[in-house]
Amino acid sequence: MEPVVVFTTNSDIEARVVMALLDSHGIASFRISGNPQAIWPMAVNPLGEIRIAAPAELAEAARTIIESHREDVGTRVVRLRDEFDDLEQRIGYRFTDRGLLEHALTHRSRAAEDISGGVLDNESLEFLGDAVLGLVVADALFRRYPDYSEGQKSKIKASVVSTQSLARHAEQIRLGEHLLLGRGEEKTGGRFKQALLADAYEALIAAIYMDGGLPAAAEFLDRELSDAIDTGSTQEVVGLDYKSALQERLQGLGKPLPDYRVASESGPDHRKAFTIEVVVGGEVLGSAVGKTKKEAEQEAAKQALARLG
Repeated sequence: MEPVVVFTTNSDIEARVVMALLDSHGIASFRISGNPQAIWPMAVNPLGEIRIAAPAELAEAARTIIESHREDVGTRVVRLRDEFDDLEQRIGYRFTDRGLLEHALTHRSRAAEDISGGVLDNESLEFLGDAVLGLVVADALFRRYPDYSEGQKSKIKASVVSTQSLARHAEQIRLGEHLLLGRGEEKTGGRFKQALLADAYEALIAAIYMDGGLPAAAEFLDRELSDAIDTGSTQEVVGLDYKSALQERLQGLGKPLPDYRVASESGPDHRKAFTIEVVVGGEVLGSAVGKTKKEAEQEAAKQALARLG
């Protein structure tokens, strides 16, 4: 007998959750294309839907198991619980379209490994999120510090939206735990890479914007970045310059001047990430990633100062 479709979704994550659920109850299931007779391990139909099928004699039991694990909210049945529930609680936003969240967390390495071609990476969302982030931070600075010059506000904005700053916020909400990575990126510690975390954070901003509009994105960023904006304004007032401070510190210690070198470059042309090392007397005292070489040099100098005490 032909297998029977028991569940349909647009989410790769949800499909895996359902298949694992059925497997735990001893029911073998399959991902199939729009034609139930053509079974493929990772297939989607032309509309991007993933269909889960089970043996005909077990179809009713499979549907019962799936229904028993749904959440009932009034008369509306929402998606199965999955690994994104905890993340939504931490960010304080519940997605109407959770597929957007999945899209934001999908790294290009994961999309490249999908043989169906139905998985999209988050790079387009990164681009949009960068624009939304810049607008919201600029608006906040305009309203909070009307007397600051354009140069002062630009410096504060640069510190708030830097790779290091965004990566720290991503770490605080444990975004790395939920990234959808390819096998190679997983093995090389992609969940802990600053540039990758910062990019995913921007994609998350875009996903919130797409799902709930600019007010929802602005509310999220106000909770997330308010302290960073205040800290950035304090640093700007005192004229903090880590590179200059490091040079003065080294001179006071009788050490040679620092040398900044590019250790690596990564990312697409519109979203380059530079890894800069600061070297003193042949020893690497600091290493940092930034959207610009200047940004990464400042962060590397900051690390070197901390190491020198």
